[in-house]
Amino acid sequence: MKKYELTIVLDGKATSAQKKAKTDFVEKLVKVSQGKVVTTSDWGVKDLAYKIEKTDTGSFTFFELELDPASVTNINEKLRLEDGIIRYLLVKAE
Repeated sequence: MKKYELTIVLDGKATSAQKKAKTDFVEKLVKVSQGKVVTTSDWGVKDLAYKIEKTDTGSFTFFELELDPASVTNINEKLRLEDGIIRYLLVKAE
């Protein structure tokens, strides 16, 4: 298992229930992929550098993960298709 970092961005106007639902979605996705969520951090709402889907703010959530490298492609695909997540970044931690 290798260490990865994932940051997801939701609409800045997302409710706490919507944030919780997306956090649970990511945790379930990692668990199904035989991975482990080490930590989760809510970075709060921040201004975006440019508009994404007609919104100026984004709600950021950061995850530290342990994953099998073979499952990263599957997780990327699922995150790309998930409604409500306007941007994400999954990178290998150093």
